[in-house]
Amino acid sequence: MQIFSIGDVTRYIKHILDKDRTLNSIYVRGEISNFKRHYSGHCYFTLKDSDATIKTVMFRSRSQLLKFEPRDGMKVVVGGTVTVFERDGQYQLYADHMVPEGVGELSLAYEQLKEKLTAEGLFAQTRKKSLPVLPRAVGIITSPTGAAVRDIITVAKRRHPSIALVLFPVQVQGGEAPGQIVDALQVFNEYNQVDVIIVGRGGGSLEELWAFNDEKVVRAIAASKIPVVSAVGHETDFTLADFVADLRAATPSQAAEIVVPDIYELSRYVRTLENLMGTHIQAIVKEKRRSVLELRQSTALQRPMDLLAAKQQQVDLLQQRLIQITELQLTAKKHAFSIQAEKLAMLNPLSVLARGYSITRTKEGQVVSDASQVEPDQEIEILLSQGILSARVCAAKEA
Repeated sequence: MQIFSIGDVTRYIKHILDKDRTLNSIYVRGEISNFKRHYSGHCYFTLKDSDATIKTVMFRSRSQLLKFEPRDGMKVVVGGTVTVFERDGQYQLYADHMVPEGVGELSLAYEQLKEKLTAEGLFAQTRKKSLPVLPRAVGIITSPTGAAVRDIITVAKRRHPSIALVLFPVQVQGGEAPGQIVDALQVFNEYNQVDVIIVGRGGGSLEELWAFNDEKVVRAIAASKIPVVSAVGHETDFTLADFVADLRAATPSQAAEIVVPDIYELSRYVRTLENLMGTHIQAIVKEKRRSVLELRQSTALQRPMDLLAAKQQQVDLLQQRLIQITELQLTAKKHAFSIQAEKLAMLNPLSVLARGYSITRTKEGQVVSDASQVEPDQEIEILLSQGILSARVCAAKEA
């Protein structure tokens, strides 16, 4: 009896599965669950239906080509190889490609990216810039050989031949297109030689228009400091570039009509403004003439002396009132001064002396009001109303 190791058994089963043509190229329909994207870029998930489950791996080299983001609960069709993962001893599906069931891969990617960018506010009306009324130069980002550039140039030159058109040729479909469109937008913004940019191409299928749904292109349009007009496809075709642009034109021809003003309409508009300005100036002149006529007929110009006489009379009245007020104030001040003078006279010691009284003081000038202030034989002075007496104290008695 032959005894096998577990590794031998697992390798034997793997060998059998690897030789099976069906399992080597198989398509499996199921619902995604437990989806995880590893930091390495590899995707790990389980495919399940009502009967069973199968572990599935999609390596980074394959997952980076997906146009949509897989999510739990999404029904998909996965193509790949079924084999055994020897370490765990279980079979699993190694996915090479995956598409949503019932929905085109590009359509799903479109809706997912649109939902993401809408949530970020890139399509908000508040962030859109106004287009210049009369641009000096218009930048054009499109294929140099397509019908779009011919339509834009034809319409622009017909409407206003003097406005410069600057073409930045790019591919408008294929793998190189998104990068070239992004570069063109960055160059126009760096050199700032145009006032508005038209990004466009003719119509086509979703695949052909996909460059204008590329996330890098959408973000480059949003980051542009120069207003951008999107002119991708026909009226029924909408791309994410249409939503993020400052203005969307249904066709390249319409974009040229929107961006480039009609010189003949401008001329008519200027003439209309000139007529309105002339009418307005005439109305102003008429009003000023009426004002001058009223001034010429006014009293100030017809009889200026009447105004002067009235002002002179007013001055006389004010002068008379000033004199009256001054006299009243002066009389009041004189009366108040007389009262104060009388009070001072009553308090004046000389007035007291004039009534026969005298003031006794020492040689040092100290007024003597008490006998205790002097001593016998002390010299004193007696102030009279007229003159001074020198005296000597014979005796000092207290009352």
